[in-house]
Amino acid sequence: MRAPSRLLTCLLLCSASAFAQTTAPGLWAIQNKMGGNPELDKAMAEMQKQLAAMPPAQRKQMEAMMGQNGMSVGAGGAVTVKVCITPEMAARSELPSQTEGDCTSTIISRTGNTLKSKFACKNPPTTGEGTYTFSGDKAFATKMVMQTVRNGKPETMTMEGQGKWLSADCGAIKPIQPPKQ
Repeated sequence: MRAPSRLLTCLLLCSASAFAQTTAPGLWAIQNKMGGNPELDKAMAEMQKQLAAMPPAQRKQMEAMMGQNGMSVGAGGAVTVKVCITPEMAARSELPSQTEGDCTSTIISRTGNTLKSKFACKNPPTTGEGTYTFSGDKAFATKMVMQTVRNGKPETMTMEGQGKWLSADCGAIKPIQPPKQ
């Protein structure tokens, strides 16, 4: 079974890095569903098919391995990543940022409970914008549109997701260290 692509991981964590509004510290689950890319949809469906076809012991081992990294794949290819927000990060409105792919994220505007941001990654070259709508300090919904180039052809993808606070204790999930300035 192939692991989720670096692009998917980048997009999930780039979305996590932008939702700094007023956020409760602790363990968060960020779930995203990609769309607009038939090749990615096919790869996610194949991954789910392979996981379902595994013997129960092997499937349990694979799910445990993904879980140790705070990741799971749900129905319809929705990917959930758990992230840890430290009290210091929450106090500074700083959230985990992507350390792979040489990504930057910028907040464009904050109005009421809505935040708009944009991001750019160099590896793979990807840009996008997203809108985050907060429901207090323990939940948000997001919609993103991203552009990338794959095999020399431009692609546009969408991502819809949600984040929810799980607990004040991050357990085994370690905070992602911000990139060095």
